[in-house]
Amino acid sequence: MLGFIIIGFIFIFLGLGVHVFKWYFLISGYNTMSKEKKANVDIEGLARFIGKYGYANGGILLLAGILYGLGLKFVLAPALVLFIVMTIYVLIKAQKYDKNIFDEAGKLREGAGKQFILPLGITIIALAFVGIMLISSYKETVVSFLDGGIEIHGMYGELYRWEDIEDVKLMEELPTIERRTNGSALGPKLRGHFRTTELGSVKLFVNKNSPPFIYLETINGVTIFNKDNMDDTQEIYSIIRRETE
Repeated sequence: MLGFIIIGFIFIFLGLGVHVFKWYFLISGYNTMSKEKKANVDIEGLARFIGKYGYANGGILLLAGILYGLGLKFVLAPALVLFIVMTIYVLIKAQKYDKNIFDEAGKLREGAGKQFILPLGITIIALAFVGIMLISSYKETVVSFLDGGIEIHGMYGELYRWEDIEDVKLMEELPTIERRTNGSALGPKLRGHFRTTELGSVKLFVNKNSPPFIYLETINGVTIFNKDNMDDTQEIYSIIRRETE
């Protein structure tokens, strides 16, 4: 995946910037400190530590992008998990270089612990949100049938009423995807709004590696979805056809 490769190079570049070129202004928090507080920070040790984080994450993302391009689609999820774990570790471990928080013996100064609460809380909430989004995006499409129509569950999902469905058919291939406009693309799983060459704007809930796909056209536009199992997709298609004929 080109995006992972580009981000990998960016991380390596930033790691070099902080570690080798001493662009300390890139270190969040340090650049806003007073001169007195900056004097109490082991900036060279911190820059070396941040640099290693950039190199490691950049290498992981580069490798994931290359392996994905070679057909190993499963590598993206482990790479993202490693990124999250390493980020949490760095946010916590980096504090030891700040002598405004820790004394010379490495013990937390009295009252300094309060400084951890807000940033750590925000970080945990943000990473938890990202994790939930990733898990939700990678899950199989969940579909249920109601008296009034068919419902696709989860993010970007909606209820499609029988009377609003204008056309339904099976597709062996997806239209050509130009870009993602509002959604997620995690490995073969596409979820949300995408721009296509043949159909314009569509909503996708698909596993690209598991054709066929159900083309559902309503008064509000086109939605394409499928299940991870071909037989499940065909069964859903048969039910929709029966209800709309």
